[in-house]
Parts: sequence; structure tokens; C-alpha cells
Amino acid sequence: PEWVQIWGDEFEEEGLPDSSKWLYETGGWGWGNEELQYYTEAREENARVEDGRLIIEARQESYQDREYTSARLNSDTSWTYGRFEIRAQVPSGRGTWPALWLLASQDTYGDQYWPDNGEIDIMEHVGYDAGVVHSTIHTDAYNHVEGTQRGASIEVPDAPSSFHVYALEWTPDAIRSYVDGARYFVFERPNGADYPEWPFDHDFHLIINVAGGGAWGGAGGVADAIWQARLT
Repeated sequence: PEWVQIWGDEFEEEGLPDSSKWLYETGGWGWGNEELQYYTEAREENARVEDGRLIIEARQESYQDREYTSARLNSDTSWTYGRFEIRAQVPSGRGTWPALWLLASQDTYGDQYWPDNGEIDIMEHVGYDAGVVHSTIHTDAYNHVEGTQRGASIEVPDAPSSFHVYALEWTPDAIRSYVDGARYFVFERPNGADYPEWPFDHDFHLIINVAGGGAWGGAGGVADAIWQARLT
């Protein structure tokens, strides 16, 4: 398809992210992944626009009974299908876990919000495996809890030191992931699929976050010397 831009943020206004485009999710309960951070709200130490860039910064500091802080931003708008492009540089260091991803905006299917309603990971990077980025889908039939997730990885050796364009194309029939225009993951809608295999026919919103530690991000341990860790 020929894509037409209908939403975006070039981060031209310094300070807190644009509240007409971004919402905060907050808390420090581990987020289902044993994560270490507390996600804060409207705190420039953790989320700010600076020099034309959005910065999500995970910090080692005591806050609300947690030893790390960070931010998790959700787009105020949701979409069904589209092409998503994010130019980003990931943080380096063992224990960092940045992600650009899409999550269902309503509970439509099954008896569990996740994974029944779907998740699409545009890009994830875990610091102990530096220079490798991942794109993955999760559904009731295909998810990491069962070890049945569908995804792919690609080496981007300078991901922690240079900007790259991470993109996703989502249509009624397939999901495709790219780095700098190179396609490396395709998930096609299975024939006769119902929601357990393909819940990707309703609205999803964009999420940008940096986790600290966690079941995957902390699998190689958490280094002491890396915080503050920035996704920008």
C-alpha cells in the first residue's frame, strides 16, 4: 500500500512530552516481567524532550520502594493497521531493556487481556546481548510464556551508539518488521485464523519505554555503572 502520514511527533518543543499525544503508565509492580523500575509520571528526569529528541531515561535511585525509575509513554491515539516508523538509539549496558511496541487498546477477545488481545513488538533490545534487535508478536496461541511466540532478530552492531529507523507494517493479512528499510521478520495471518492466532484486527496504541532488569532484560544481570540509561 501507499502510506499516508496521519500522526507523528517530531519533538520540537522542549520539556515534558506533548500531553496531547502522550500518556503515562505508572507503577512499580514488576509489570509481569519482574522488572525493577518504577515508571513515573510527568517527571523530566525520566521523560523529556531535549534538542529535538525524546529521551526516556532509566535511573538508579530510590523511588516509591524501588531502586530504579524510568518512564513508559503511551500514544494518546490508537490505530487498526498502518506503518510505524521510529528513529531511535538504544541504551547500552547489561540490564537495560528498551522497547518500541504496540498493545491492544481494549479487551476484545478471550478471558485475558494479555495475550488474548495481542502484542506487537516493533523493536526490543536487551543490554546483555548488545547489537541484536528483536521483533515479535504475542497472541493466545503464540506467546513467550508458552515459548510459542513468533519473531525474528537481526544484528545491528551499532544500535547503542547510532540512530536507526525501526519500522513496522501491519495490514489485515501480515505484520512485517524492518531496520533501515531491510525487512527481517514477516508474520502472515494463518488461513482460517481466529483471535488465538490473529487478534490483530482492532485498535492498538504505541508504547515507548525503558525497563531495568526483568526476566529477559536482567537475564544477564544488572550492571551497576550504566545508569542513567537513555533511549533517544
